[in-house]
Amino acid sequence: MAERVVIALGGNAILQPNQEATYENQLENVRKCSEIIARVVKNGHRVIITHGNGPQVGNILRQNEEAKDVVPPFPLDVCSAESQGFIGYMMEQTLKNELRKLNLHHPVVSLLTQTEVDKDDPAFENPTKPIGVFFTEEEAKALAEEKNWVVMEDAGRGWRRAVASPMPKSILGSDIVKKLTDEQGIVIAAGGGGIPVVTNEDGTLSGIEAVIDKDRSAFRLAQEVEAEVFMVLTDVQNVYVNYGTPNQRALTDVTLKEANQYVKEGQFSAGSMGPKMEAAMKFAEQGGRAIICSLDQADLALEGKAGTHITKYGLPQALLA
Repeated sequence: MAERVVIALGGNAILQPNQEATYENQLENVRKCSEIIARVVKNGHRVIITHGNGPQVGNILRQNEEAKDVVPPFPLDVCSAESQGFIGYMMEQTLKNELRKLNLHHPVVSLLTQTEVDKDDPAFENPTKPIGVFFTEEEAKALAEEKNWVVMEDAGRGWRRAVASPMPKSILGSDIVKKLTDEQGIVIAAGGGGIPVVTNEDGTLSGIEAVIDKDRSAFRLAQEVEAEVFMVLTDVQNVYVNYGTPNQRALTDVTLKEANQYVKEGQFSAGSMGPKMEAAMKFAEQGGRAIICSLDQADLALEGKAGTHITKYGLPQALLA
């Protein structure tokens, strides 16, 4: 039976560092992603795609700031929805085109996705996620006073607004995503971690200003659609231990016990591989196969021939042969 695979694309897959954020550049990057994903579909897998949106939301927030005297700015959850919509449009269109080249005619749909968070999540008491444009310290503190923002200095680059990054409770619509893949559909969902919403006392939903970690939401999506494989595509071919030292070593087949030991050793940085490994390990704990690999090796990794595989007890013999 074909495996259901959740593919999580990193932010660099859509806009590379120092690349001009034109529509044309982003469309071509997404097309390259779709070319790889089409090969995965051709190999018989049922595919769900999620993606980052950090650079895109940052640019939308900058547009808000630049035009605030002409057009009223929108709240962060609406900006997240805007970015999810245009990335989903590019991905749906390019993936349909790439599938057509392979004489495949699977339906593709982009689902504007809300992610429920807990309004009492401790993260709201301690906003730590910098977003948007950079300000001087004086400008940032004035905005904090004017708009009731939390602001922070960001790695020596200037001051930015900081927002909460709560844990995802559930991906709204994941049941529909699962049904669509049962019918051979390909679904793009929960982009940028999903649009953060909370459930009110009367059961209604409301948007909330926050940024949900995309890797954590991707894991939650993989869990809720009962995926067999959770794949994080990034800009390196493997996860490494002793990274950047003469003893650097690529990991290939990693058991959960081994992964926990590496975490205790502090092998994975919080701002880079840490969240990816956290999500992969949670998925492996529930019996699934998690893969972290480069975009161009996605199809090989699914065959066990590339990337880092994290499983509870090790890869099955069929993939090691």
